[in-house]
Amino acid sequence: MEINKQNIDLSGRLVVLGGGESGTGAAVLGKVKGMDVFLSDMGKIPEKYKEMLRNHSIPFEEGQHTEEKILNATVVVKSPGIPPYAPMVEKIAGKGIPVLSEIEFAAGFTDSRMVCITGSNGKTTTTLLTYHILRKAGLDVGLAGNVGKSLALQVALEPHENYVIELSSFQLENMYQFKANIAVILNITPDHLDRYDHKMENYAAAKFRILQNQTKEDFFVYWQDDPIIREQIRHVQSEALRLPFGFNKEEESAAWVDNGVVRFSTPGDVWEIPCDKISLPGLHNLYNSMAAGISASALHIKNDTIREALEDFEAVEHRLEYVATVDGVRYVNDSKATNVNSTWYALESMTTPTVLILGGKDKGNDYSEIEPLVREKVKAIVCMGLHNEKLLDFFSGKVAEIVSTDNLNDAVAACRRIATDGDTVLLSPCCASFDLFKSYEDRGDQFKAAVKAMS
Repeated sequence: MEINKQNIDLSGRLVVLGGGESGTGAAVLGKVKGMDVFLSDMGKIPEKYKEMLRNHSIPFEEGQHTEEKILNATVVVKSPGIPPYAPMVEKIAGKGIPVLSEIEFAAGFTDSRMVCITGSNGKTTTTLLTYHILRKAGLDVGLAGNVGKSLALQVALEPHENYVIELSSFQLENMYQFKANIAVILNITPDHLDRYDHKMENYAAAKFRILQNQTKEDFFVYWQDDPIIREQIRHVQSEALRLPFGFNKEEESAAWVDNGVVRFSTPGDVWEIPCDKISLPGLHNLYNSMAAGISASALHIKNDTIREALEDFEAVEHRLEYVATVDGVRYVNDSKATNVNSTWYALESMTTPTVLILGGKDKGNDYSEIEPLVREKVKAIVCMGLHNEKLLDFFSGKVAEIVSTDNLNDAVAACRRIATDGDTVLLSPCCASFDLFKSYEDRGDQFKAAVKAMS
C-alpha cells in the first residue's frame, strides 16, 4: 500500500544527492514507484552502486552537481552526510523544493512497524541486538539505517512487516512525518557539535525528533539517568508510553538492576535475567540490553525468547571486539569509539592494567570526562594521529608513560613494548579516523591485522 505520508508528487521528479547506500536505495525506490529519477554525487560513486543504478536505468553523475538537472526536482532526497549549509542544498531550499532523508522518503511507501534507535553511543549494538531478538522470535524483520541495507531499497525490492532502524542525528534532521512505533534514545553526549553551531541544545533537539508523530499507541524507551534526556523531556510533548531504564528502580522504570539481576517490568509483563548471563560485557552493554529487552517486550515477544537472545548475541565488530592474546596480553579493538563518552564506557569495562591507544581527528573533545578512569586503569597511553599535541598536553603526567606515533604500525609496536603479561591493549581512540584511515572500520581492520601478524 502506498501511503505517501509526505504528500509529495509521486509522479514528479526525484533528485538524489549522494550515491552511497541510502542514496542509491532511495533512487531505486523512486524508480520502482514510477518517478523521474536523477542521482548526483560530488565525489566518486562506488562501483557496486553504479551497477545498481544502471540495472534500474537511473541516470547519474559523479564529481559534480549540475544545477539544471537538480533544481528542477519536485523532491530531493539528501545523503545524511551532506550538511544543510552545503551550497547546493541551500540553492534547493531557496527554490522551495522539499528535502527529505532516505528514511522519511521510504516511509511514504510502507505501513510497516518501525523500531527506531538513536543516541550518541551504543546505537549499533542496540540495533543489532534488537534485530537479533526479533529474528529469533520469528518476526519478518529488516535491518536499516546506519546498519543493514537501505530502508528505501528494502521497501522497493524486499519489503518486511517490521524494521529495526539505527538513526543518527543527521538522518533525523530531514524527517518530518515519519513515525516510530518504538523510539529509543540511549544517551546524549557531546558529538558532531560543529554541525549544530556548537550548541548542545541543538544536537539534543535533533535526537528528539525521533519522537515526532508518536501516539498513545507507541512507546518511548530511554535511559532515565541521562541529564540531557531528562532536561529535554521537560520541553517535549509526546503521547507515547514512557518506558525508562537505569541502574536503580524509579517509579516509571521498565528495567533496572537488583542484586545482580536485571528486572523488566513492561505493560502486562514482568521478567528477569541475571547480569552475568548477558553475553555483552560492561555497564554500557547492560543498558543496551535493557533497551533492546524493553523494546522486544513492547512487541509482546516471549520472555524466554528475549532472555535466550540476550545470552547468545555476539559482540559488534569494532566495539570492544576481542582480537587475540599475544605474549599474555589481550588486544581489544574498540575503533568505533569516536567520541569521549564511548571511550569512557570502554575503560569502565576494563578489569586489567590497560595500554590505551588514543588519537585521530579531534572533534573538539573534552578529555576530562575520562581522566578519572585513565588515572585508575591506564598504565600508558599511545597516541596515534597526525596531530597529537592536545592529547600529549592533557594526559602528560597523568599516566606513567605516554608515547606519540603517527601511524598504526608504530603505535602497535609501542604497545607491545609497554604491555606485560596480564595487561590489555585497548584501541579506543576517542576521535574520528579520517586523519590516517578511510573510516573507523578501516582503522579497526588494520589494527586487527597488525595484532594477528604478531601472534
